[in-house]
Amino acid sequence: GRARRMQVSSPERQHDVMIEAVENHMPEVIIVDEIGREEEARAARTIAERGVQLIATAHGTTLENLLFNPTLSDLVGGIQSVILSDEEARRRGTQKAILERKAVPTFDIVVELRDRDTVAIYHDTAQAVDLLLRGYDPEPEIRRRTKEGTVQIAEHRRRKEEFVVVPREEEPSRKVLGMPEGRMLRVYLFAISKNYMQRAIAQAKVPLEIVDDLNRADLVLTLKSRYRKRGSKIREAENRGIPVHVVRSNTYNQIQKFVHDLFGYSEASPESEESGLLEAERAARHVLKLGEPVELSPRNAFVRRLQHKIAERYNLFSQSIGEEPFRRVVIYPRSLSKDE
Repeated sequence: GRARRMQVSSPERQHDVMIEAVENHMPEVIIVDEIGREEEARAARTIAERGVQLIATAHGTTLENLLFNPTLSDLVGGIQSVILSDEEARRRGTQKAILERKAVPTFDIVVELRDRDTVAIYHDTAQAVDLLLRGYDPEPEIRRRTKEGTVQIAEHRRRKEEFVVVPREEEPSRKVLGMPEGRMLRVYLFAISKNYMQRAIAQAKVPLEIVDDLNRADLVLTLKSRYRKRGSKIREAENRGIPVHVVRSNTYNQIQKFVHDLFGYSEASPESEESGLLEAERAARHVLKLGEPVELSPRNAFVRRLQHKIAERYNLFSQSIGEEPFRRVVIYPRSLSKDE
C-alpha cells in the first residue's frame, strides 16, 4: 500500500526517527515497535499533540506497572505528588499528600496483552489512571479468543480466584487464623511489594504488621506463580504450619483486596463502595434541603465508615442501626438528635 517503513539505525536514535517521520512525511498514522526509553516517550507525546494517530507497544505487565515506571509513565499521563489544604483533605477524607495524574495521557486507549488469547482494554486511559491512583480497579473490557477463532467480550468482574487461601478454602479471617482480637497480625511477604502492602494497610487502618523474619509471621503472602514453584520459603512455612495466602499478581489492587478480605472488608468492591458513597452524598444533600433524616441501604462496615465521614463533612449527625448483614447508616439534620 502507501505505508512507509523507516529503519532505525540504532536504538538511541529511535526518538529522532519518530520526530522525523512526523515532520518530513506528514503521516496520518504512525506505528512504533516498542517504546522503551524516556526520550521515546517524550517523542510520542509530541506526535500525539500534532494530531497524528499513534499506535505503539511498551513493556509493562499491567497498566499499573506502566504508571509507576518513571521512564514510561508519561505515556499514560504520569503521576505527581500533590499537597492538599487541610480543608480539602478533610473534604476528601484523605491524607494531605496524595498522588494525582500529571497530564493528559499520550494514548487515549490502552490494551494489556494478558496471555496469547486474552486482552484487557481500557477505553479511557485518563479515567483508568485516576481510578488506580484512588485505589480502585478500573475494570477493563476483557476480550478472549476461543478455540474456534471467535472473539468473546467478557464483562469484567472480580473473580473469586483472584484471592486464594492455601491450604484452607475458607475466607481468611481472625477466626481462621486463630488470632485473638487485640493482637497485631504479622505477615511475611514473599515476592510481594512491601510498598503496596504498606499503602493498603494505611488505607484500611488495620492491625497488620510486615515482618522480615518467617519465624515471627502469623501468615505468608506470595504470588500464585511462586507458590506453584514450591520454593524453600513456601515449604518452610508449610512445615511450620504457617498459613500461606496467594494473590494472582503483584499489584496494589490485588494486595488491597487481600487486606480487605483478611479483615472482613471483602464486600468493599469499587461498585459497592462507589454506589455507597454516592448514596450518602445524595442523602446528605436531601437532609440539608428538607431537614429530615434519611436511612441508607445496608452496607458492610468499610463502606459505612466512609458514609459516616461524608455525613461529618456535611456537618450532619449519623449513626449505624440494625444487625449484620442489614446494618445501615441513618443521616440526621443538625437540629435533630440521634435519639429522636
